[in-house]
Order: sequence, then C-alpha cells, then structure tokens
Amino acid sequence: MSSYKIIFSGPVGAGKTTAITSISDEPPVTTDESASDMTKQCKSATTVALDYGVMLLDGGERIHLYGTPGQERFDFMWDILTTGGIGLVLLLDNTRADPFQDMRFFLDAFKNFIDETKVVIGVTQMDLSANPSIGDYHSQLQEHDLNPPIFEVDAREKSDVSLLVQSLLYSLDPGLAEESCAAV
Repeated sequence: MSSYKIIFSGPVGAGKTTAITSISDEPPVTTDESASDMTKQCKSATTVALDYGVMLLDGGERIHLYGTPGQERFDFMWDILTTGGIGLVLLLDNTRADPFQDMRFFLDAFKNFIDETKVVIGVTQMDLSANPSIGDYHSQLQEHDLNPPIFEVDAREKSDVSLLVQSLLYSLDPGLAEESCAAV
C-alpha cells in the first residue's frame, strides 16, 4: 500500500484547516489555539503546529495532508512538515491587503521544496473580493517565470479542494492522478 504526503500552506486565514477538514476521510487533527497577536483581528484561533488529515484512495493508497501554520514565527514547522512531501498546495486569501505579496512570500519560503516537487495554488475568498482576478495572478506568476496551476476555490467545498489535489498529483505524475480521480 502506497502513501503520499501533501503540504497545505499559505497565510493566516487562507483556509488551510478548512480545506483539510473538507477533504479528509478521517477526522482531522488540528492544533488551533487562541490567537494572541495581530491574528486575533482576523480570527479567534490559529494553527500553531499543524493540521493533519488523510485521503483514502482506491486500492488502499493514502494521501496524508499536512497543513502548516500561516504565521512566519512558526516557520520552523515548515521545514519539518515538508520533509518527505510530494508537493505543495498554496492557499491565498483574496481579501488580504496584498495577496500578491503573500504569494511571493510563500513561493520564496518554500522555493527549495517546490523546486524538488510541484506546487498548485488555490485562491480563496473570491466571492468576497473578485479583485485581483485569476488572470491577474497568472500575470504575476509569469513575471516570475512561474506557471503553476491556479484555481479559484472555496476551502469548504470538497470538490474544490479535490481539484487542487488532483491537479497537483497530475503535475507530478499523470498516471497517479488518474488512479486517484475515482476515489476523490
């Protein structure tokens, strides 16, 4: 039985915990604690170590889903969690002051991991703020010679999160994604 490890990252409030919860086939493990810094202006609790969930695929294969804390002060967890990972799902909150800055920051922070694996980007909260558009994100990525798959997603919707995971798997190995499509 094979197992894979996918990392979810992005800024505070982008939907990492929600995404893992929506797609996990087992009750997720979270490490949310009361926010004690500027984060409490956005939400009452925040991930301080990791989120963890599991997707079960046909044939008994498992995809382990690890969510990183979004705050830079917990960045030591990022290296720990990416060890053994096959790819990164980067979630960005379109309502933040500068989502392009967030995108650049996280792509740079995870550059070595992305260079060894792949990345897919999901933009959340587009129902609350339609600008910037997905096309604007593509333009920003092209300016940095990057062309990862990027989608508008609702982290609460299993089908949206599944699209991100399937896209990541397909970019890694088209055969792997086809095997998992029936299961997700």
